Amino acid sequence: MTTDPDTILNWRRFDARITTSGQPSAAQLAEIEALGVTHIINLGLHSHPRALPDEAATVSDLGMRYIHIPVDFDHPTEADFDRFCAVLDALPDTPVHVHCIVNARVTAFLYRYQRDRVGGDASAARALLDTVWQPGGVWADFIGEQALVEAPHRYAGRDYQPVLKR
Repeated sequence: MTTDPDTILNWRRFDARITTSGQPSAAQLAEIEALGVTHIINLGLHSHPRALPDEAATVSDLGMRYIHIPVDFDHPTEADFDRFCAVLDALPDTPVHVHCIVNARVTAFLYRYQRDRVGGDASAARALLDTVWQPGGVWADFIGEQALVEAPHRYAGRDYQPVLKR
């Protein structure tokens, strides 16, 4: 049995079907495919310096399907969230890996998806979110935590702000 990769930035397994991470390399995408993942969902921007050049082709060459939902880190929208929900809803029994640059966008989206869309295990999704970051600003607003809208983001383990802002 293949084990979860331990070298991918902020790798997290939410459940048997959904895994998440920061930006994987081409070699790491192959590791993800070896886990049985058939769909890669990327919430990061292709223009980011840490984005994988031509990720769609890399994913396709590995036999997986690539879905890109570009989410501006400074302006997450309800339309972005609705598209994310529609994609996950369309793949109910499919192994998927969702990533962005550091796994911040993804964990916030997954938390809202579990809490607001499917009535799933919001506490597990929140615990996953907290292992990566505690959102402030627009992201606190996005996840419905109005008390933290004026607070800065707090990152677990290290400060990813320089990575996110490029």
